[in-house]
Amino acid sequence: MIGWLGDAYPWIRSAHIIFVIFWMAGMFMLPRFLVYHYGVAPGSAEDALWIARENRLRFIIINPAMLFTWGFGLMLLTHLGVGRETWFILKFLIVLGLSGYHGWLVSLSKAFAAGRRPISEKGLRLANEVPGLAIILIVILVIVRPF
Repeated sequence: MIGWLGDAYPWIRSAHIIFVIFWMAGMFMLPRFLVYHYGVAPGSAEDALWIARENRLRFIIINPAMLFTWGFGLMLLTHLGVGRETWFILKFLIVLGLSGYHGWLVSLSKAFAAGRRPISEKGLRLANEVPGLAIILIVILVIVRPF
């Protein structure tokens, strides 16, 4: 196999895809959790349960999955040498945007834990669509490579 990964390439690619799936699952779940958390009275027992759920989701699934996605993705990038191809640059920009979205969701969940609701419930429901749109674009860019 060409590239520095050699025969490990299909394993690294598989790991990258697996962790993308985990990350995206969490990115769909966290805004949904926040929608359910939205109407709960701050400081209540139910509020504490939602805070614990959101923290577990962030620390056990979303944060590690994002880090592994990035790690394996950068390994693939250096192995394949596609960094100057237009499809890859667009994909990379979308992944950067998803990483920013991830950070924004984390900050929202921390605000909810502090008893603040800095976004409307409708805004949360709309935000829940971001990962789906990003995945559609990424899959098309990687598989079809239209540019």
